[in-house]
Amino acid sequence: MITAATVFDAFADSAARWPERPFLNVLPETAGVYGIDDGEIGYAEASSIVAAQKQQLMETGYVKGQRVMLLLENRPDYFLWWLACNALGISVVPVNPDLRQAELAYMIGHAEPVLAISIPSRVGDLRNAAREAGSAMPVVPLGTALPNAITQDAIAARDAEAALLYTSGTTGQPKGCILTNAYFIEAGRWYSTATGICALNTDGERMITPLPIFHMNAMAYSFMAMVAVGGCLTALDRFHPRTWWASVRDSKATCLHYLGVMPSMLMGANPSPQDRDHSVRFGFGAGIDPKLHAPFEDRFGFPLSEGWAMTETGAGGTICANREPRNVGTSCIGAPDDKVEARLVDDQGQDADQGELLVRAAGEDPRRGFFAGYFKNPQATAEAWKDGWFHTGDIVRRAADGTMYFVDRKKNVIRRSGENIAAVEVESVLAKHPSIAQVAVAAVPDAVRGDEVFACIVLAENEAVPAGTDYVKLAKRITLWCLDQLAYYKAPGYIAFLDSLPVTATQKLQRGELKKMATDLLDDPGTIDTRPLKKRTAA
Repeated sequence: MITAATVFDAFADSAARWPERPFLNVLPETAGVYGIDDGEIGYAEASSIVAAQKQQLMETGYVKGQRVMLLLENRPDYFLWWLACNALGISVVPVNPDLRQAELAYMIGHAEPVLAISIPSRVGDLRNAAREAGSAMPVVPLGTALPNAITQDAIAARDAEAALLYTSGTTGQPKGCILTNAYFIEAGRWYSTATGICALNTDGERMITPLPIFHMNAMAYSFMAMVAVGGCLTALDRFHPRTWWASVRDSKATCLHYLGVMPSMLMGANPSPQDRDHSVRFGFGAGIDPKLHAPFEDRFGFPLSEGWAMTETGAGGTICANREPRNVGTSCIGAPDDKVEARLVDDQGQDADQGELLVRAAGEDPRRGFFAGYFKNPQATAEAWKDGWFHTGDIVRRAADGTMYFVDRKKNVIRRSGENIAAVEVESVLAKHPSIAQVAVAAVPDAVRGDEVFACIVLAENEAVPAGTDYVKLAKRITLWCLDQLAYYKAPGYIAFLDSLPVTATQKLQRGELKKMATDLLDDPGTIDTRPLKKRTAA
């Protein structure tokens, strides 16, 4: 169990206890994608690297309370630089490498980092984004010497901050979630003391994850869990369905993390005699198709523990179906343990058996393990914590025995392949296109990715489209234009051109009606499928 005060202290404690154990593992496939060495980095070796990087930061004038941006994909360097920064009380700003310049400029202007360390291919984009944001922040390629700090002012108010992680919400721009050392320590404590099918030991666990390490799942749970038990983490560059099981075997994984899109793809492959040729005891994740839950476990020979959490709640509000009965195939997320209090409330704020999930930590500190707030947005923080409960925006059903089942999202967020997408953010970008008079975006179901982005567009009066085939060309132009402005996964996957949008008498968009209409339009021959354009290499 973790008793340290900071992320670095927790790592240092484990490194002292298990210096010869492997800490981070890079498989040949991931090494080939990134052009780095494969193999394991032990706790002792990692300690030496972190110490040298810490010295670089000190010698170049970076100090406690500052922030450093890290655009390093899923490389082990991400964790090593985070530990070095954390050792000095410097917070990190993880950057999704799929973000485009305008998105990067917003983050730089909002987070106020004093340095960015980036993979070489994105250095130019970050420098351009910094200029756009009016920031003097230097950007250095990974592996090069650090420049002297532009300021050596410490910021005492950020004493406890370990990371500023941006997450999409219901409003236009992403919010910066302030994550403290206590947040990460609590995540490690939660996982290392979990019971049931998710129980870990200190005998040398090995975890594999294909999830982005700039998100809380891998950064808080996967990483901190392995630190807590002296385990080894294999982080893949991304999920590769065709080579997944080979990676699992080669990594010698005893546990793995997943999102719903992964089991769907894996179950689509032909059965193989090697389906159970692995050492995995359990998988931990969320969002599996209920129809595939039992068949997956039967085929691959290990249980999948469905859970619920948010970046904002961290381990303080985590609910997990890690103990029997797990009610496999029912979207069951388990029941809150004795460290979590939960309520379900209807639209009038009254307690109900189905409604919005409200959570808080049990005991004297209801925010224990949660984020510390939204940076520069105290109003949004206060709204989220209205009446002393964190309002999740998720609809959950509770059975008579207290077991909870995920139903749907209340808030206007699209969940595509594990990425949260704010409909308002996509709408605000599309609304700038000269051909568009009005636009509304909704989530529609996708068999593989969970949700897909559906854009309903009313064209400007001067936009003449005489032939049906021209609508296809226009939809593609709009999508490609959007890919220049936003990360690829946020662009529309479907576009329908309409005469009007569903609005109230006061011209307020009817989100519920929009979602129903978009789902119905999926089968309309006039709807244009732009999903083939949504690739990481786009833009």
